[in-house]
Amino acid sequence: MPPAVTDSLDIWAVDSQIGADGSISVDFLLPTGIYINLDVPRDATISHIKQLLWKQAHAYPLFHLLMEIDSYMFSCVNQTAVHEELEDETRRLCDVRPFLPVLKLVTRNCDPGEKLDSKIGVLIGKGLHEFDALQDPEVKDFRAKMRRLSEEKIQSLVGLSWMDWLKHTYPPEQEPVIPESFQDKLYSGNLVVAVHFDNCQDVFSFQVSPNMNPIKLNELAIRKRLTIHGKEDEEVDPADYVLQVSGRLEYVFGDHPLIQFQYIRNCVMNRTLPQLTLVECCTIKKMCEQEMIAIEAAINRKSSNLPLPLPPKKTRPTTSVWDISNPFKIILLKGNKLNTEENAKVHVRAGLFHGTELLCKTTVSTEISGRSDHVWNEVLEFEINVCDLPRMARLCFAVYAVMDKMKTKKSTKAMNPSKYQTIRKAGKVHYPVAWVNTMVFDYKGQLKNGELVLHSWSSFPDELEEMLNPMGTVQTNPYTENATALHIRFQEYSKQPINYPPFDKILEKAAEIARSSDNAAMAGRGGKKFYVVLKEIMERDPLSQLCENEMDLIWTLRYDCRENFPQSLPKLLLSLKWNKLEDVAQLQALLQIWPKLLPREALELLDFNYPDQYVREYAVGCLKQMSDEELSQYLLQLVQVLKYEPFLDCALSRFLLERALANRRIGQMLFWHLRSEVHIPAVSVQFGLILEAYCRGSVAHMKVLAKQVEALNKMKTLNSLIKLNAMKQSKAKGKDAMHTCLKQNAYREALSDLQSPLNPSVILSELHVEKCRYMDSKMKPLWIVYNNKMFGGDLVGIIFKNGDDLRQDMLTLQILRLMDILWKEAGLDLRILPYGCLATGDHSGLIEAVSSSETIADIQLNSSNVAAAAAFNKDALLNWLKEYNLGDDLDRAIEEFTLSCAGYCVATYVLGIGDRHSDNIMVRKNGQLFHIDFGHILGNFKSKFGIKRERVPFILTYDFIHVIQQGKTGNTEKFGRFRQYCEEAYLILRKHGNLFITLFALMLTAGLPELTSVKDIQYLKDSLALGKSEEEALKQFKQKFDEALRESWTTKVNWMAHTVRKDYRS
Repeated sequence: MPPAVTDSLDIWAVDSQIGADGSISVDFLLPTGIYINLDVPRDATISHIKQLLWKQAHAYPLFHLLMEIDSYMFSCVNQTAVHEELEDETRRLCDVRPFLPVLKLVTRNCDPGEKLDSKIGVLIGKGLHEFDALQDPEVKDFRAKMRRLSEEKIQSLVGLSWMDWLKHTYPPEQEPVIPESFQDKLYSGNLVVAVHFDNCQDVFSFQVSPNMNPIKLNELAIRKRLTIHGKEDEEVDPADYVLQVSGRLEYVFGDHPLIQFQYIRNCVMNRTLPQLTLVECCTIKKMCEQEMIAIEAAINRKSSNLPLPLPPKKTRPTTSVWDISNPFKIILLKGNKLNTEENAKVHVRAGLFHGTELLCKTTVSTEISGRSDHVWNEVLEFEINVCDLPRMARLCFAVYAVMDKMKTKKSTKAMNPSKYQTIRKAGKVHYPVAWVNTMVFDYKGQLKNGELVLHSWSSFPDELEEMLNPMGTVQTNPYTENATALHIRFQEYSKQPINYPPFDKILEKAAEIARSSDNAAMAGRGGKKFYVVLKEIMERDPLSQLCENEMDLIWTLRYDCRENFPQSLPKLLLSLKWNKLEDVAQLQALLQIWPKLLPREALELLDFNYPDQYVREYAVGCLKQMSDEELSQYLLQLVQVLKYEPFLDCALSRFLLERALANRRIGQMLFWHLRSEVHIPAVSVQFGLILEAYCRGSVAHMKVLAKQVEALNKMKTLNSLIKLNAMKQSKAKGKDAMHTCLKQNAYREALSDLQSPLNPSVILSELHVEKCRYMDSKMKPLWIVYNNKMFGGDLVGIIFKNGDDLRQDMLTLQILRLMDILWKEAGLDLRILPYGCLATGDHSGLIEAVSSSETIADIQLNSSNVAAAAAFNKDALLNWLKEYNLGDDLDRAIEEFTLSCAGYCVATYVLGIGDRHSDNIMVRKNGQLFHIDFGHILGNFKSKFGIKRERVPFILTYDFIHVIQQGKTGNTEKFGRFRQYCEEAYLILRKHGNLFITLFALMLTAGLPELTSVKDIQYLKDSLALGKSEEEALKQFKQKFDEALRESWTTKVNWMAHTVRKDYRS
């Protein structure tokens, strides 16, 4: 790849500092104090560089004082600013990526604990020394607890049988629910599978019952092989073998029907032959033994970062917060770096919140003029007694300025009225400058005391509660140099520490209240009279607001709710007065006898509206019923709601860690979900600590993950080079340069033989360089292609994007996957194709390339000589399908198209997916239609000059109908069936409307551009018609369906414009 100009500080990102010969100047520091500068190949291994240095060192003084070459290794300062010792000398210098090209030769006597800490720091993208530097007691306590959890997990792995190790490392992917349409895809009710034998050419096909278990198939295959080779009398135990999906790190084992394994089911649905390989268990045992060596070594290590045990403290007498009846007060001392206009009057507003509930009136400071520093020394008193403060109360501050009129010139970024909310009162403009939140109690449950400096945030969400941001983080801004700082002091109420009561005291209080005759009467039952009223309230969607009378009724009849509507717990919690200690105590007692909810129902309790520690513990207890497959389905949301946890040690983080350490597939997903956001200041410490804990508990997995991180770094470097050179050279030359780069040893080794981050079962083995390319869009995504080890399989492709936030695509694809599950549960398989997508870093990530597929735009362009006419060629799509499907295969392809088209029509309408031009809709050669690129969701359709480009609820063009009707104009039966599929699919989704609303609500903290407030989720409520009866909802959908048909000509016009632009650019 030609050299490019870039920031000279990042010499490993591009070849800016590399000479024409591919070398780089490195400074070497020897133990004798001698300094040597040497040009070395940047892609040379550490071992080779050491040999070059040794040869050069002969000519320098004091060489005779050095020991043997093998007694030394190099150390450097890595990208996370940590000293890293390069023990693995097979690594290449360009992959080590020292912060500066300086290598120090050191004696091999490094501490194993330090070495592990260094590896973890590099892997998670955050040096562990940063956690030590915080000197935070909560961080120290959490690390110590997680260390114990990790060590217990590692200890439990020692001595595992090879089968138990296989379950943990490569857990089988299963789908217990079998769709009704599945039977039609079998051969006379039987399953046909091909079984290969490892290390030989033998392969046999079998017709077996779909309910046969793997061990029976082992026995069949072994018997047949012995018979073919004339060894019928030889005794072979089928349990000594295990079935592996050919060419993948996926195994089919355990006492489960073959048809439940996802791989086999997918093969049947796609009408392809499942390819399995019978592997001797000794092969698995060797893999297991290799990992056990790493595990045992980890047990013997002692980390340098292990916090020293604190000396035992004398127990001091404490005061219960319930004994303090004084009003809650704080002292607002001063503010620094407020960044306001000189003539602005500055106020500070403070509010106490429990979730989104305001516990009492907000208080406002007096106004002060000035530009940067402000001194108040003012007591802010709240209309709530200290005893009534709930455990998870948070104190929210907003600094805002008041001006007679907003200046349009010379205003700072913080005062841009078009960007942030403003409030106009009496002709004056109030606009926010900064916000910050802090918990009232610390992580141990002690009421905070003394002085506190709160470094605030200047970016505001779309919705504010009286200028305050209660949903915002309770972490202060780590970039203290330029952040507005508020100095506050908590009022002292007692000379002793004030603690929130422990759980047993809370239950005692509830029992005491229950003995009161007045309260016992209030907690009575409403009987049949109120059942209908309660039922109507409880059936409302989560976005529906409750009025004061309804909340009082729910709380009064809470025992009726428990017996008749246990799923109503979220509404009961919203009806509770969290600023009244008696009600809170009664709720905690009631929670102990509340029935367990289904995991899907319990997800809502992890929303920001429910911050109570015991409520969230109850919710996590419900989630423990989830299978690994179900947990994987909701892991994206569960990671996001970690941001709602005010303290590091919580039930949710422990639950996720425990499940990740028990199942490596979940572990890999959790790793990337956390690592992709570890750069965000508000969660950097929290996510970094969970990543550290996972690495310590899964040391054997670190090598696999490190290989993935290395490969992604290489892709990012390659993408940067392509972007820099794209303007200077033609596409053909750029592609040749890309191929030249990929053929270099450093790239080839880094990008080969790794488990795919998208799916650990897929092995990205050998690059198919000639098929690799980059795409034309602005961010120049890389299309990386691998040879497929599977028998007769297509090439494996992945797309690397750098510069686009893929999290919105991840969310949309996850919801499509969920829709597919819900439809299948109801007996409807609409052939949805939710391809893999994974954010791996700041605006970077991977997308699965779907094989044997083309965009509608390309299909139409290839069928016409004139671009403008291509979009109107109704025969193009059907002719394309005919080209690849003959005879009965064409009927199957059209059925595949009909089902998938119905699924995506409904899905895109419900989710409000926009920007549906002909390059964002693709079709596979087997007829399966699918959508890609979900940059616009929830009804955020593209517009130009204020006019919406997309006028239809979903895409249903005449060429689609032409395929559905098999090219026959009057084929109303086929089209009627398609319409029926759509209506049935819509009604199934409607039944799960609350789940969809919950999942989107849990993503509000992700910072997605089109999901920033509850108002955005309102689109789902409208599209699913959740406030209407089923008849009314179906009528609404039918109207939308007719509208899509009637206005489909507008889609064709848009497609024509897109096709013409595309043809012009090419």
